[in-house]
Amino acid sequence: MSKRGKEAKKFSRSEEDYLEVIYILSQKKGYARVGEIAKALDVKPPSVTQMVRKLSEKGLVFFERYGKVELTEKGREVAGRVIKRHALLKNFLVALGLDDRVAEEDACAMEHILHEETVETFKRMAEFLMKAPPGLKCLKCIRQGQYLCLEEG
Repeated sequence: MSKRGKEAKKFSRSEEDYLEVIYILSQKKGYARVGEIAKALDVKPPSVTQMVRKLSEKGLVFFERYGKVELTEKGREVAGRVIKRHALLKNFLVALGLDDRVAEEDACAMEHILHEETVETFKRMAEFLMKAPPGLKCLKCIRQGQYLCLEEG
């Protein structure tokens, strides 16, 4: 079984998704509510309550029944790492020429399973692709699905 780093053993994909959503929802007012989380994740409020309790037991959120859900410092760290991975992966996929919607969906799935070394390699590749001159022949070939840059076109 492949390891993605230390965090792979601690948090499930679902836990990371919840932390990411709570982080995003908390940006404006400092907290999220169960109903908002449920809507964002397209799940039922009782499912959110169950997961939030689990995250609270792990020291990742503060939770008041029928009240606010706030990330702890540890929860913000984990959510921040997940969000950073997501952004890096999405940038890489967009740099390859994928549609923004597809890149978003794929990045959301990939952020939970890839090894840290893979994400760092994708980051360097995305930076190269994004900074490359627009007319770079090889980059045009990649985006057009051509595997040989020998012919003009």
